[in-house]
Amino acid sequence: MIVPVILCGGSGTRLWPVSRHYFPKQFHALTGRLSLFQQTVLRCSAAGSPEVVVLTNDEYRFLVAEQLDAIEVDRRAIILEPVARNTAPAIALAALHLAETDPGAVMLVAPSDHLIVDEASFRATLATARAAAESGYIVTLGITPTHPATGYGYIKRSAKAEPGLPEGCFRVERFVEKPDLETASRFAGEDSYSWNSGMFLFTAGSYLEELGKYEPDVLNACTKAWKEAVKDYGFCSAGASYGEAPSISVDYAVMERTDRSLVVPHGGDWSDIGSWTGLADADERDSDGNTVRGNVRLHNVSDSLIFASNRLVVGVGLKNAVVVETKDAVLVSTADEDQEVRQVVKMLKSAEAPEADYHTQVFRPWGSYEDLDKGEGFHVKRLTIKPGAAISLQRHFHRSEHWVVVRGEACVIRDDEEYVLKQNESTDIPCRAVHKLTNRGQEDLVIVEVQTGGWLDESDIERLKDDYGRK
Repeated sequence: MIVPVILCGGSGTRLWPVSRHYFPKQFHALTGRLSLFQQTVLRCSAAGSPEVVVLTNDEYRFLVAEQLDAIEVDRRAIILEPVARNTAPAIALAALHLAETDPGAVMLVAPSDHLIVDEASFRATLATARAAAESGYIVTLGITPTHPATGYGYIKRSAKAEPGLPEGCFRVERFVEKPDLETASRFAGEDSYSWNSGMFLFTAGSYLEELGKYEPDVLNACTKAWKEAVKDYGFCSAGASYGEAPSISVDYAVMERTDRSLVVPHGGDWSDIGSWTGLADADERDSDGNTVRGNVRLHNVSDSLIFASNRLVVGVGLKNAVVVETKDAVLVSTADEDQEVRQVVKMLKSAEAPEADYHTQVFRPWGSYEDLDKGEGFHVKRLTIKPGAAISLQRHFHRSEHWVVVRGEACVIRDDEEYVLKQNESTDIPCRAVHKLTNRGQEDLVIVEVQTGGWLDESDIERLKDDYGRK
């Protein structure tokens, strides 16, 4: 059995302003009705086990669970990393889990934000790679280059296929870091080079053996962290010892050092949607070479991507441009410079601009809230609470709140009172009052919340009791 192991912790800064730290690209439906994460889960589970293992962090755990539920895919485990430690330690946690529960399974390790449309070709590649993995090899999938890309690493394979295995399995001769254009052009013209996809197949035992051989500190820390793991609310949180593991990628830790590495070239379509031009290349272009999303009108525009989320966007006289509009930010770039978007995000983070990390809509396990207006001493939000969900029992020390029910029916706890608010009814939550808001109805509860006070920040929340285990 192939068990999908989905790595779901990245933030995708090159697709800002749509992808942001607290709602990154893998959770967005950039290429269709489903998010990249959901497409990855369905693609990988169709090729193997219908139950998946997901590696993520505490910030994304409820997004992961909600998106899995939406596509009705079961999970073997959602494993939470307490701190980010790159791919080698993350994969070790999944391997330790499978070593306990399904030691003969082949792990299909896949990033959550790749796009593969031709799933039949993908499954054929996996069938070849699976045979090698079952024989104890550490297998990576290589992508047949379609152009001289400088944004990917490359894998050089042996001239002849590995004997005793299905046709298409080759020894890895070397890994090459992201090359310059001249070198990439040479690689793309040679049959022996593939792009490094970041997808792998191996058994849990094979991976743990090689990790222990080359990076024993990683394996020891992960083993301790797995023994300390706590299971609650449907998640498995690795222990604090995980922070002792060196931060290292699986390529550096194992793939570039093991004598058991093989590459299986995949000649089908593939994209990591690593930039806005990458999204344009993966999508359909019109007769002028443009990729358009949303309410867009163009005149004399060619070879451009125009992405409108909320408003009419009009382009005139543009060529080779990228324009991305969201509720609170607009990106304008030449296509040649769109890889530099990550530098803009670093600049915004240095300036402590909230737009670097947050959208106007922020998702919570109970639903979401959206900023409507803010100024000196006030903050207006729209809260949407899912049926059966509730905010934590909490209080604030620096602000008061006024709630107005726009849709649905709200059950309110305020200190020793409990009462129901219907549409167009309102209530006040004084500073320091213990309060909770619950939706016991069958439709979304929508509340307009007006905060007033001297400190209007999410950090001014003392959670006394929470249905989702948050502190």
